[in-house]
Amino acid sequence: MEYRRASADFDRFILDARDLAALQTTNQAYTMVQAVLQTFRRRIEISDALLFANALPPVLRAIFIDDWDLEEPIVPFSGRVAMTREVQAFRGDHNVSPDTAIADVAAALRRNVDEAVLDRVLARLPQGAVDFWRA
Repeated sequence: MEYRRASADFDRFILDARDLAALQTTNQAYTMVQAVLQTFRRRIEISDALLFANALPPVLRAIFIDDWDLEEPIVPFSGRVAMTREVQAFRGDHNVSPDTAIADVAAALRRNVDEAVLDRVLARLPQGAVDFWRA
């Protein structure tokens, strides 16, 4: 059933992300979401990423794993400001992510998934994962 509702569920999520971040378009929100997901992905092992991906709805799961360079080294979680700058650097001129991008995407995600499942998964991931997805 989740695949039958995938488009509608994603539309609801991306509108939440757009509105929470006070962006003008869903295209801007998509770039922000993609940047936040990739920033998080860089910080966890593949096995942990698969656990996390399973807590996501289908379209977000696809965005999370899309175009993954498996040879890219894992980097440690750092402060929110540093990780936000990484989000904002994604796709340079096409990215208008606000300073609240990570928290905005986290809030939109929490509105659109089973939070209990998400929190159980995050608790199994490396230190820093829970704080990353704090809204």
